[in-house]
Amino acid sequence: MDLTPRQIVAELDKYIVGQDAAKRAVAVAIRNRWRRQQLPDELRRDVTPKNIILIGPTGVGKTEIARRLAALVGAPFVKVEATKFTEVGYVGRDVESIIRDLTEVAIGLVKQEMRHQVLEKARERVTERLLDLLVPPAPAKNNTWEPDQVQVEGEAKDREQEEKEEQEKRRRTREKFRARLEAGELEDRTVELNVEQKTVPVQIFSSMGMENMDVDFNSMFDRLMPKTNAPRTITIREARKLLTEQETEALIDRATVVEKAVDKVENHGIVFLDEIDKVCGPSSSHGPDVSRQGVQRDLLPVVEGTTVNTKHGPVKTDHILFIAAGAFHVAKPADLMPELQGRFPIRVELTDLTRDDFLRVLTEPKHALTKQYAELLKTEGVEVEFTREGIEAIADIAFEVNRSAQNIGARRLHTILEKVVEEVSYEGPDLTEKRVRVDNKFVRDKLGPIIQSEDLSKFIL
Repeated sequence: MDLTPRQIVAELDKYIVGQDAAKRAVAVAIRNRWRRQQLPDELRRDVTPKNIILIGPTGVGKTEIARRLAALVGAPFVKVEATKFTEVGYVGRDVESIIRDLTEVAIGLVKQEMRHQVLEKARERVTERLLDLLVPPAPAKNNTWEPDQVQVEGEAKDREQEEKEEQEKRRRTREKFRARLEAGELEDRTVELNVEQKTVPVQIFSSMGMENMDVDFNSMFDRLMPKTNAPRTITIREARKLLTEQETEALIDRATVVEKAVDKVENHGIVFLDEIDKVCGPSSSHGPDVSRQGVQRDLLPVVEGTTVNTKHGPVKTDHILFIAAGAFHVAKPADLMPELQGRFPIRVELTDLTRDDFLRVLTEPKHALTKQYAELLKTEGVEVEFTREGIEAIADIAFEVNRSAQNIGARRLHTILEKVVEEVSYEGPDLTEKRVRVDNKFVRDKLGPIIQSEDLSKFIL
Protein backbone atom coordinates (compact mmCIF):
# COMPACT_ATOMS: atom_id res chain seq x y z
CA MET A 1 0.00 0.00 0.00
CA ASP A 2 1.90 3.05 -1.25
CA LEU A 3 -0.72 5.80 -0.90
CA THR A 4 0.70 9.10 0.35
CA PRO A 5 -0.75 10.66 3.55
CA ARG A 6 -2.57 13.25 1.43
CA GLN A 7 -4.15 10.53 -0.72
CA ILE A 8 -5.23 8.56 2.37
CA VAL A 9 -6.89 11.66 3.85
CA ALA A 10 -8.59 12.37 0.51
CA GLU A 11 -10.03 8.83 0.49
CA LEU A 12 -11.27 9.17 4.08
CA ASP A 13 -12.81 12.56 3.23
CA LYS A 14 -15.19 10.79 0.83
CA TYR A 15 -16.93 9.13 3.77
CA ILE A 16 -16.07 11.04 6.96
CA VAL A 17 -16.76 14.71 7.65
CA GLY A 18 -14.19 16.79 9.55
CA GLN A 19 -11.81 15.28 12.14
CA ASP A 20 -8.79 16.35 10.08
CA ALA A 21 -6.33 15.82 12.97
CA ALA A 22 -7.40 12.18 13.38
CA LYS A 23 -7.24 11.53 9.65
CA ARG A 24 -3.77 13.06 9.39
CA ALA A 25 -2.45 11.05 12.36
CA VAL A 26 -3.79 7.79 10.94
CA ALA A 27 -2.50 8.62 7.43
CA VAL A 28 1.02 9.34 8.70
CA ALA A 29 1.04 6.13 10.78
CA ILE A 30 0.00 4.09 7.73
CA ARG A 31 2.59 5.79 5.52
CA ASN A 32 5.29 5.10 8.11
CA ARG A 33 4.61 1.39 7.61
CA TRP A 34 5.67 1.80 3.98
CA ARG A 35 8.67 4.00 4.88
CA ARG A 36 9.94 1.42 7.35
CA GLN A 37 10.01 -1.23 4.60
CA GLN A 38 12.40 0.95 2.56
CA LEU A 39 15.02 1.01 5.34
CA PRO A 40 18.04 -1.33 5.62
CA ASP A 41 17.33 -4.52 7.59
CA GLU A 42 19.49 -3.55 10.57
CA LEU A 43 17.73 -0.19 11.04
CA ARG A 44 14.29 -1.57 10.21
CA ARG A 45 14.30 -3.83 13.28
CA ASP A 46 14.68 -0.84 15.62
CA VAL A 47 11.94 1.33 14.07
CA THR A 48 8.79 0.62 16.06
CA PRO A 49 5.31 1.93 15.17
CA LYS A 50 3.95 4.98 16.97
CA ASN A 51 0.63 3.80 18.34
CA ILE A 52 -2.33 6.20 18.46
CA ILE A 53 -5.21 6.91 20.85
CA LEU A 54 -8.27 8.63 19.34
CA ILE A 55 -10.20 10.49 22.03
CA GLY A 56 -13.67 11.83 21.37
CA PRO A 57 -17.37 11.46 22.16
CA THR A 58 -19.51 8.80 20.57
CA GLY A 59 -20.72 9.30 17.02
CA VAL A 60 -17.96 11.63 15.78
CA GLY A 61 -16.22 9.17 13.44
CA LYS A 62 -13.67 7.13 15.45
CA THR A 63 -15.02 3.72 14.45
CA GLU A 64 -15.90 4.90 10.94
CA ILE A 65 -12.26 5.92 10.40
CA ALA A 66 -11.26 2.36 11.32
CA ARG A 67 -13.90 0.79 9.08
CA ARG A 68 -12.91 2.85 6.04
CA LEU A 69 -9.22 2.36 6.78
CA ALA A 70 -9.74 -1.42 6.69
CA ALA A 71 -11.15 -1.19 3.19
CA LEU A 72 -8.41 1.21 2.10
CA VAL A 73 -5.21 -0.52 3.22
CA GLY A 74 -4.13 -3.81 1.72
CA ALA A 75 -2.73 -4.93 5.07
CA PRO A 76 -4.10 -7.34 7.69
CA PHE A 77 -6.54 -5.29 9.77
CA VAL A 78 -8.74 -6.31 12.68
CA LYS A 79 -11.13 -4.21 14.77
CA VAL A 80 -11.89 -5.43 18.27
CA GLU A 81 -13.69 -4.08 21.34
CA ALA A 82 -11.61 -4.00 24.52
CA THR A 83 -14.72 -4.88 26.53
CA LYS A 84 -14.79 -8.40 25.03
CA PHE A 85 -11.64 -9.50 26.82
CA THR A 86 -10.85 -10.74 30.31
CA GLU A 87 -7.63 -11.52 32.13
CA VAL A 88 -5.96 -14.83 31.26
CA GLY A 89 -7.32 -17.65 33.42
CA TYR A 90 -10.87 -16.31 33.66
CA VAL A 91 -13.96 -17.01 31.57
CA GLY A 92 -13.80 -14.92 28.39
CA ARG A 93 -11.42 -14.21 25.54
CA ASP A 94 -7.80 -13.39 26.27
CA VAL A 95 -6.09 -10.52 24.45
CA GLU A 96 -3.70 -12.81 22.54
CA SER A 97 -6.72 -13.94 20.49
CA ILE A 98 -6.47 -10.53 18.78
CA ILE A 99 -3.22 -11.62 17.14
CA ARG A 100 -4.69 -15.01 16.26
CA ASP A 101 -7.63 -13.26 14.57
CA LEU A 102 -5.22 -10.93 12.76
CA THR A 103 -3.26 -13.95 11.48
CA GLU A 104 -6.44 -15.53 10.13
CA VAL A 105 -7.24 -12.26 8.31
CA ALA A 106 -3.73 -12.30 6.80
CA ILE A 107 -4.18 -15.93 5.70
CA GLY A 108 -7.35 -14.87 3.88
CA LEU A 109 -5.60 -11.91 2.22
CA VAL A 110 -2.64 -13.98 1.02
CA LYS A 111 -4.94 -16.74 -0.25
CA GLN A 112 -6.91 -14.15 -2.21
CA GLU A 113 -3.71 -12.80 -3.77
CA MET A 114 -2.49 -16.27 -4.69
CA ARG A 115 -5.89 -17.23 -6.12
CA HIS A 116 -5.52 -14.42 -8.63
CA GLN A 117 -2.07 -15.73 -9.58
CA VAL A 118 -3.23 -19.31 -10.22
CA LEU A 119 -6.69 -18.48 -11.56
CA GLU A 120 -5.77 -18.85 -15.23
CA LYS A 121 -4.20 -22.26 -14.71
CA ALA A 122 -7.14 -23.33 -12.55
CA ARG A 123 -9.58 -22.34 -15.31
CA GLU A 124 -7.69 -24.50 -17.80
CA ARG A 125 -7.93 -27.47 -15.43
CA VAL A 126 -11.63 -26.80 -14.83
CA THR A 127 -12.30 -26.80 -18.58
CA GLU A 128 -10.61 -30.21 -18.90
CA ARG A 129 -12.61 -31.61 -15.98
CA LEU A 130 -15.88 -30.28 -17.43
CA LEU A 131 -15.02 -31.88 -20.78
CA ASP A 132 -14.40 -35.18 -18.95
CA LEU A 133 -17.92 -34.90 -17.55
CA LEU A 134 -19.45 -34.06 -20.92
CA VAL A 135 -17.34 -36.46 -23.01
CA PRO A 136 -16.17 -39.27 -20.73
CA PRO A 137 -12.74 -40.66 -21.70
CA ALA A 138 -12.54 -44.07 -23.36
CA PRO A 139 -12.48 -47.01 -20.94
CA ALA A 140 -9.00 -48.26 -20.15
CA LYS A 141 -7.82 -51.23 -22.23
CA ASN A 142 -7.34 -54.58 -20.56
CA ASN A 143 -3.68 -55.38 -21.28
CA THR A 144 -3.59 -58.76 -19.53
CA TRP A 145 -2.78 -61.61 -21.92
CA GLU A 146 -4.70 -64.85 -21.89
CA PRO A 147 -3.89 -68.01 -23.98
CA ASP A 148 -7.19 -67.98 -25.91
CA GLN A 149 -6.72 -64.33 -27.01
CA VAL A 150 -4.20 -65.07 -29.77
CA GLN A 151 -4.95 -62.80 -32.73
CA VAL A 152 -3.93 -63.02 -36.33
CA GLU A 153 -1.60 -60.20 -37.39
CA GLY A 154 -4.17 -58.76 -39.80
CA GLU A 155 -6.88 -58.68 -37.14
CA ALA A 156 -4.53 -56.89 -34.75
CA LYS A 157 -3.82 -54.18 -37.34
CA ASP A 158 -7.54 -53.75 -38.06
CA ARG A 159 -8.30 -53.40 -34.34
CA GLU A 160 -5.47 -50.87 -33.94
CA GLN A 161 -6.84 -48.86 -36.87
CA GLU A 162 -10.33 -48.87 -35.35
CA GLU A 163 -8.93 -47.66 -32.02
CA LYS A 164 -7.11 -44.79 -33.74
CA GLU A 165 -10.27 -43.77 -35.57
CA GLU A 166 -12.24 -43.96 -32.31
CA GLN A 167 -9.67 -41.77 -30.55
CA GLU A 168 -9.73 -39.23 -33.39
CA LYS A 169 -13.51 -39.15 -33.32
CA ARG A 170 -13.50 -38.65 -29.55
CA ARG A 171 -10.89 -35.87 -29.88
CA ARG A 172 -13.00 -34.02 -32.48
CA THR A 173 -16.11 -34.36 -30.29
CA ARG A 174 -14.15 -33.05 -27.32
CA GLU A 175 -12.93 -30.02 -29.31
CA LYS A 176 -16.49 -29.23 -30.43
CA PHE A 177 -17.66 -29.30 -26.81
CA ARG A 178 -14.66 -27.17 -25.82
CA ALA A 179 -15.68 -24.50 -28.35
CA ARG A 180 -19.27 -24.57 -27.09
CA LEU A 181 -18.08 -24.37 -23.47
CA GLU A 182 -15.91 -21.34 -24.20
CA ALA A 183 -18.82 -19.70 -26.06
CA GLY A 184 -21.05 -20.20 -22.98
CA GLU A 185 -23.62 -22.31 -24.84
CA LEU A 186 -23.67 -25.14 -22.28
CA GLU A 187 -24.05 -23.18 -19.04
CA ASP A 188 -27.54 -24.56 -18.28
CA ARG A 189 -26.75 -28.16 -19.20
CA THR A 190 -26.71 -30.54 -16.22
CA VAL A 191 -23.90 -32.91 -15.29
CA GLU A 192 -23.31 -35.29 -12.40
CA LEU A 193 -20.44 -34.24 -10.16
CA ASN A 194 -19.04 -35.84 -7.00
CA VAL A 195 -19.03 -33.11 -4.36
CA GLU A 196 -17.15 -33.42 -1.08
CA GLN A 197 -19.48 -33.29 1.92
CA LYS A 198 -18.10 -30.84 4.47
CA THR A 199 -18.66 -31.79 8.08
CA VAL A 200 -20.19 -29.27 10.48
CA PRO A 201 -17.53 -28.11 12.99
CA VAL A 202 -18.14 -29.24 16.54
CA GLN A 203 -17.51 -26.71 19.31
CA ILE A 204 -15.37 -28.31 21.99
CA PHE A 205 -14.35 -25.31 24.06
CA SER A 206 -16.60 -22.34 24.69
CA SER A 207 -15.44 -18.86 25.74
CA MET A 208 -12.64 -20.07 27.97
CA GLY A 209 -9.76 -18.35 26.22
CA MET A 210 -9.16 -21.57 24.28
CA GLU A 211 -11.00 -20.77 21.04
CA ASN A 212 -7.80 -21.49 19.13
CA MET A 213 -7.83 -25.09 20.40
CA ASP A 214 -11.35 -25.37 19.03
CA VAL A 215 -10.03 -24.84 15.50
CA ASP A 216 -7.04 -27.15 16.04
CA PHE A 217 -9.22 -30.05 17.19
CA ASN A 218 -11.66 -29.57 14.32
CA SER A 219 -8.84 -29.54 11.75
CA MET A 220 -7.37 -32.65 13.38
CA PHE A 221 -10.72 -34.48 13.15
CA ASP A 222 -11.00 -33.39 9.49
CA ARG A 223 -7.71 -35.11 8.74
CA LEU A 224 -8.62 -38.26 10.69
CA MET A 225 -12.16 -38.73 9.39
CA PRO A 226 -12.56 -40.12 5.85
CA LYS A 227 -13.82 -37.60 3.30
CA THR A 228 -17.19 -38.48 1.81
CA ASN A 229 -18.17 -37.58 -1.73
CA ALA A 230 -21.80 -37.48 -2.77
CA PRO A 231 -22.96 -37.28 -6.43
CA ARG A 232 -24.96 -34.15 -7.28
CA THR A 233 -26.71 -33.21 -10.49
CA ILE A 234 -25.93 -29.55 -11.13
CA THR A 235 -25.62 -27.17 -14.06
CA ILE A 236 -22.32 -26.44 -15.81
CA ARG A 237 -22.45 -22.93 -14.33
CA GLU A 238 -22.56 -24.28 -10.76
CA ALA A 239 -20.05 -27.03 -11.52
CA ARG A 240 -17.58 -24.47 -12.84
CA LYS A 241 -17.74 -22.52 -9.53
CA LEU A 242 -17.20 -25.65 -7.44
CA LEU A 243 -14.40 -26.97 -9.62
CA THR A 244 -12.65 -23.58 -9.79
CA GLU A 245 -12.62 -23.43 -6.00
CA GLN A 246 -11.22 -26.98 -5.79
CA GLU A 247 -8.53 -26.38 -8.41
CA THR A 248 -7.36 -23.04 -6.98
CA GLU A 249 -7.07 -24.63 -3.52
CA ALA A 250 -5.07 -27.50 -5.02
CA LEU A 251 -2.69 -25.11 -6.80
CA ILE A 252 -2.03 -22.93 -3.73
CA ASP A 253 0.91 -24.02 -1.59
CA ARG A 254 -0.24 -24.01 2.04
CA ALA A 255 3.26 -23.54 3.50
CA THR A 256 3.87 -20.48 1.30
CA VAL A 257 0.52 -18.98 2.36
CA VAL A 258 1.37 -19.32 6.06
CA GLU A 259 4.88 -17.92 5.60
CA LYS A 260 3.66 -14.85 3.70
CA ALA A 261 0.73 -14.31 6.08
CA VAL A 262 2.92 -14.34 9.20
CA ASP A 263 5.30 -11.87 7.54
CA LYS A 264 2.36 -9.59 6.64
CA VAL A 265 1.07 -9.65 10.22
CA GLU A 266 4.47 -8.94 11.76
CA ASN A 267 5.39 -6.07 9.41
CA HIS A 268 2.09 -4.61 8.21
CA GLY A 269 -0.57 -5.71 10.73
CA ILE A 270 -2.92 -3.09 12.17
CA VAL A 271 -5.15 -3.56 15.24
CA PHE A 272 -7.96 -1.10 15.99
CA LEU A 273 -8.79 -1.38 19.69
CA ASP A 274 -12.17 0.26 20.28
CA GLU A 275 -13.77 1.18 23.63
CA ILE A 276 -10.36 1.39 25.34
CA ASP A 277 -11.86 3.80 27.89
CA LYS A 278 -14.11 1.01 29.21
CA VAL A 279 -11.10 -0.84 30.63
CA CYS A 280 -9.82 2.29 32.42
CA GLY A 281 -10.50 3.14 36.02
CA PRO A 282 -9.05 2.85 39.50
CA SER A 283 -8.02 -0.53 40.88
CA SER A 284 -10.85 -2.60 42.33
CA SER A 285 -10.95 -2.74 46.14
CA HIS A 286 -13.26 -5.75 46.43
CA GLY A 287 -11.40 -8.40 44.40
CA PRO A 288 -9.53 -9.03 41.16
CA ASP A 289 -10.63 -6.69 38.35
CA VAL A 290 -10.36 -9.23 35.53
CA SER A 291 -12.02 -7.15 32.81
CA ARG A 292 -10.32 -3.78 33.43
CA GLN A 293 -6.93 -3.68 35.14
CA GLY A 294 -6.43 -7.34 34.23
CA VAL A 295 -7.03 -6.64 30.54
CA GLN A 296 -4.61 -3.71 30.63
CA ARG A 297 -1.93 -5.91 32.18
CA ASP A 298 -2.43 -8.51 29.45
CA LEU A 299 -2.52 -5.87 26.69
CA LEU A 300 0.79 -4.37 27.76
CA PRO A 301 3.13 -7.17 26.54
CA VAL A 302 1.17 -7.55 23.29
CA VAL A 303 1.48 -3.82 22.53
CA GLU A 304 5.09 -3.68 23.75
CA GLY A 305 6.11 -6.63 21.63
CA THR A 306 5.90 -10.31 22.42
CA THR A 307 5.55 -13.64 20.63
CA VAL A 308 2.05 -15.09 20.38
CA ASN A 309 1.57 -18.75 19.55
CA THR A 310 -1.02 -19.36 16.86
CA LYS A 311 -1.97 -22.53 15.01
CA HIS A 312 0.12 -21.22 12.10
CA GLY A 313 3.23 -20.81 14.27
CA PRO A 314 4.67 -18.04 16.49
CA VAL A 315 3.88 -14.43 15.54
CA LYS A 316 5.90 -11.45 16.83
CA THR A 317 3.93 -8.31 17.71
CA ASP A 318 6.86 -5.84 17.90
CA HIS A 319 5.92 -3.99 14.70
CA ILE A 320 2.13 -4.29 14.69
CA LEU A 321 0.43 -0.88 14.72
CA PHE A 322 -2.20 -0.40 17.44
CA ILE A 323 -4.83 2.33 17.12
CA ALA A 324 -6.98 2.68 20.25
CA ALA A 325 -10.16 4.73 20.54
CA GLY A 326 -12.51 5.71 23.33
CA ALA A 327 -15.06 8.34 24.34
CA PHE A 328 -13.47 8.85 27.80
CA HIS A 329 -16.69 10.32 29.23
CA VAL A 330 -16.08 8.94 32.72
CA ALA A 331 -12.45 7.87 32.67
CA LYS A 332 -9.56 9.77 31.10
CA PRO A 333 -6.41 8.59 29.29
CA ALA A 334 -4.40 9.23 32.45
CA ASP A 335 -6.38 6.43 34.13
CA LEU A 336 -4.66 3.89 31.91
CA MET A 337 -1.66 2.10 33.39
CA PRO A 338 1.42 4.37 32.98
CA GLU A 339 3.25 1.62 31.07
CA LEU A 340 0.35 1.29 28.62
CA GLN A 341 0.06 5.07 28.23
CA GLY A 342 3.72 5.16 27.22
CA ARG A 343 3.00 2.69 24.41
CA PHE A 344 0.48 5.10 22.83
CA PRO A 345 2.60 8.21 22.28
CA ILE A 346 0.24 9.91 19.80
CA ARG A 347 -3.05 11.23 21.17
CA VAL A 348 -5.62 12.87 18.95
CA GLU A 349 -8.77 14.54 20.24
CA LEU A 350 -11.81 14.43 17.99
CA THR A 351 -14.20 17.37 18.25
CA ASP A 352 -17.95 17.44 18.82
CA LEU A 353 -20.02 17.81 15.67
CA THR A 354 -21.44 21.28 15.05
CA ARG A 355 -24.59 22.22 13.18
CA ASP A 356 -22.51 22.79 10.01
CA ASP A 357 -20.90 19.37 10.44
CA PHE A 358 -24.35 17.76 10.54
CA LEU A 359 -25.21 19.62 7.36
CA ARG A 360 -22.07 18.26 5.67
CA VAL A 361 -22.72 14.73 6.94
CA LEU A 362 -26.12 14.83 5.23
CA THR A 363 -24.80 16.04 1.88
CA GLU A 364 -21.03 15.55 1.30
CA PRO A 365 -20.11 11.86 1.87
CA LYS A 366 -20.15 9.56 -1.14
CA HIS A 367 -23.11 7.62 0.28
CA ALA A 368 -24.70 10.29 2.48
CA LEU A 369 -27.76 9.35 4.53
CA THR A 370 -30.12 11.43 2.39
CA LYS A 371 -28.86 9.65 -0.75
CA GLN A 372 -29.35 6.27 0.94
CA TYR A 373 -32.98 6.99 1.87
CA ALA A 374 -33.72 8.41 -1.58
CA GLU A 375 -32.29 5.31 -3.31
CA LEU A 376 -34.08 2.92 -0.95
CA LEU A 377 -37.47 4.48 -1.67
CA LYS A 378 -36.72 4.68 -5.40
CA THR A 379 -36.95 0.87 -5.43
CA GLU A 380 -40.67 1.35 -4.68
CA GLY A 381 -41.00 3.92 -7.45
CA VAL A 382 -41.12 6.81 -4.94
CA GLU A 383 -39.04 9.87 -5.84
CA VAL A 384 -37.86 11.59 -2.64
CA GLU A 385 -36.31 15.03 -2.98
CA PHE A 386 -34.47 16.50 0.02
CA THR A 387 -34.42 20.29 -0.41
CA ARG A 388 -31.69 22.47 1.05
CA GLU A 389 -34.14 23.92 3.59
CA GLY A 390 -35.25 20.43 4.63
CA ILE A 391 -31.68 19.25 5.15
CA GLU A 392 -30.89 22.39 7.17
CA ALA A 393 -33.95 21.75 9.36
CA ILE A 394 -32.79 18.16 10.04
CA ALA A 395 -29.29 19.42 10.91
CA ASP A 396 -30.71 22.11 13.24
CA ILE A 397 -32.91 19.61 15.07
CA ALA A 398 -30.12 17.03 15.41
CA PHE A 399 -27.78 19.64 16.86
CA GLU A 400 -30.41 20.93 19.31
CA VAL A 401 -31.44 17.48 20.53
CA ASN A 402 -27.80 16.51 21.04
CA ARG A 403 -27.25 19.71 23.02
CA SER A 404 -30.33 19.36 25.22
CA ALA A 405 -30.29 15.55 25.66
CA GLN A 406 -27.47 13.00 25.45
CA ASN A 407 -24.86 13.84 22.81
CA ILE A 408 -24.59 10.80 20.51
CA GLY A 409 -23.01 12.63 17.58
CA ALA A 410 -23.93 11.76 14.00
CA ARG A 411 -25.92 8.72 15.14
CA ARG A 412 -28.67 11.19 16.03
CA LEU A 413 -29.23 11.76 12.31
CA HIS A 414 -30.27 8.12 11.82
CA THR A 415 -32.99 8.52 14.47
CA ILE A 416 -34.28 11.82 13.13
CA LEU A 417 -34.25 10.82 9.45
CA GLU A 418 -36.08 7.59 10.27
CA LYS A 419 -38.86 9.58 11.97
CA VAL A 420 -39.02 12.04 9.05
CA VAL A 421 -39.49 9.38 6.36
CA GLU A 422 -41.33 6.82 8.53
CA GLU A 423 -44.76 7.44 7.01
CA VAL A 424 -43.43 7.55 3.45
CA SER A 425 -41.53 4.28 4.02
CA TYR A 426 -44.68 2.61 5.34
CA GLU A 427 -47.05 3.94 2.68
CA GLY A 428 -44.49 3.83 -0.15
CA PRO A 429 -45.86 0.87 -2.17
CA ASP A 430 -49.45 2.23 -1.96
CA LEU A 431 -48.83 5.95 -2.53
CA THR A 432 -50.72 7.48 -5.45
CA GLU A 433 -48.44 10.52 -5.49
CA LYS A 434 -44.99 9.07 -6.08
CA ARG A 435 -43.08 12.34 -5.61
CA VAL A 436 -42.27 13.46 -2.06
CA ARG A 437 -40.59 16.78 -1.31
CA VAL A 438 -38.83 16.90 2.07
CA ASP A 439 -38.59 20.61 2.85
CA ASN A 440 -38.52 22.66 6.05
CA LYS A 441 -42.31 22.43 6.55
CA PHE A 442 -42.35 18.66 5.95
CA VAL A 443 -39.60 18.11 8.57
CA ARG A 444 -41.19 20.44 11.16
CA ASP A 445 -44.60 18.81 10.70
CA LYS A 446 -43.18 15.34 11.33
CA LEU A 447 -40.95 16.26 14.28
CA GLY A 448 -42.70 19.31 15.77
CA PRO A 449 -44.81 17.56 18.45
CA ILE A 450 -41.86 15.41 19.58
CA ILE A 451 -39.43 18.36 19.81
CA GLN A 452 -41.89 20.47 21.83
CA SER A 453 -42.20 17.78 24.50
CA GLU A 454 -38.84 17.46 26.24
CA ASP A 455 -39.78 14.07 27.72
CA LEU A 456 -40.82 12.72 24.32
CA SER A 457 -37.68 13.96 22.60
CA LYS A 458 -35.51 12.23 25.21
CA PHE A 459 -37.15 8.87 24.60
CA ILE A 460 -37.94 9.05 20.85
CA LEU A 461 -35.15 11.13 19.35
